[in-house]
Amino acid sequence: MTRVAVIGAQDHLSEAVVNCLRGTPGTDAYLSASKRARERKAALNAPPPADAEFTAVVKQDTEAVVYLALPRSRDGMKPDLADARSLLRLCVSSNVKRFILVTSAALYGADPHNTGMLHETAPTVRPDGSTIGGAWAELEATVAEHLRERPDIELTVMRHAPVPARDGADYFSRLFRRPVAVVLPGHDPSVQLLSAGDLAAAIRRALERGRGGVYNVAPRGVIPLRAALRLTDTKRLPVSRLLQRAARAVLSAPRLASPAEQLDYIRYSWTISGKKIQDELGFVPRHSSGEALSGFAGADAAHRDGSQNGAREFDEFGMDEDYIAAYGRTMFKFLERYYWRVEVDGIQHVPRSGRAVLAGTHRGFMPWDAVITLNLIGRHTGRYPRFLIHPGLIKFPFLFNFHTKLGGVVACQENADRLLGRDELVGIYPEGIRGAFSLYRDAYRLGKFGRDEFVKIALRNRAPIVPFVNVGSAEIFPIVARIDWRWWKRHTAE
Repeated sequence: MTRVAVIGAQDHLSEAVVNCLRGTPGTDAYLSASKRARERKAALNAPPPADAEFTAVVKQDTEAVVYLALPRSRDGMKPDLADARSLLRLCVSSNVKRFILVTSAALYGADPHNTGMLHETAPTVRPDGSTIGGAWAELEATVAEHLRERPDIELTVMRHAPVPARDGADYFSRLFRRPVAVVLPGHDPSVQLLSAGDLAAAIRRALERGRGGVYNVAPRGVIPLRAALRLTDTKRLPVSRLLQRAARAVLSAPRLASPAEQLDYIRYSWTISGKKIQDELGFVPRHSSGEALSGFAGADAAHRDGSQNGAREFDEFGMDEDYIAAYGRTMFKFLERYYWRVEVDGIQHVPRSGRAVLAGTHRGFMPWDAVITLNLIGRHTGRYPRFLIHPGLIKFPFLFNFHTKLGGVVACQENADRLLGRDELVGIYPEGIRGAFSLYRDAYRLGKFGRDEFVKIALRNRAPIVPFVNVGSAEIFPIVARIDWRWWKRHTAE
């Protein structure tokens, strides 16, 4: 009989894990919270001595420890390193053979350079307790450092998407259970929400398979933040980022103010891929993000947002075909047919099915040529190409929604491979941002390709390359000079 100790502060998660493990033959699981966890409501800054009862048991016959990192602050976004060190010292001096560390996907950070659907091999932030992602990275580094004293202890790290719960103290639980949610205008990122049952099942699978390593635990699919708030009947209150940061800096009451860094987690998409845990451990989540949120919201949410139990599927990168169609009937139609009177030739060469790489020219500092190309291809073929875009295009309010809902995807080879693997059309501008900012006198001179990656992408995915040219876009927004202003570059291009 394998004896497993589950250590955690959040009752809904810890109890779900224990109940799930008790259903596994040959496993005896029990729940033990540290003294730090029991006292966190009364004194969050209390010293973190280990629970005496747990100390006695773990030194006797506990073989595996599942540690759901405890929050050290009311925002619930950062782990308690002191509590972790106390537990690790105990495990190192005991007969524990396995240690499962349950951390957060917040470790990857939330910024425009986050390409989405990140794998475990993706670069993580530098271990630094001053940031949310850095604090989780520091926790993982701390655990690895302590366990070097006991190389026979097998370490498994599970980075999970947010798990909303009615009694949860974390940021997303509080966000969805409030009657009004303060959000950022012009930002509707894709979020992943994991059910407690799926997280517990993933932990059980890791114990059953007995394999160490790092695994992401993600739900099936994503849900836009706005749709998630509708599902929980939470009213949106858009407030600019500048005002929110100022309010958080001024307000001192912890119940009123949260770290300003949290805003980035509802400003950008920071999704993770669960492919590794599926391939190596055979774990497949049962619930989608919407279904996990429906369970959080209760039965009243079953038919909200026009979807039963939140089962509606959303594009993982945020593309919204209804959004495109609405603009196609209004603004895009006006620009194409009446204002610019666009003419198109050779569109029959765009494949009506299957994968392809569209390689074209891009001029003018506003991407209207890409927008009109998207609309033309959609109207003539019924397909919407997915353009790889520069991260600077999604930094600003409303531009984020505009680009992502039109199908824009942060440029990287992994995203291109993922889209082509689904037999989609991928649009690439090989000249990069320098081509877009070509001076008017060089508008119709093909510049140097920044990289030849689009050719490698096409060859690797056995996709045909369809070249195209836009003529006239340089006259719409002519660039007569460039100002080398470092502040502007730092806040846009970088």
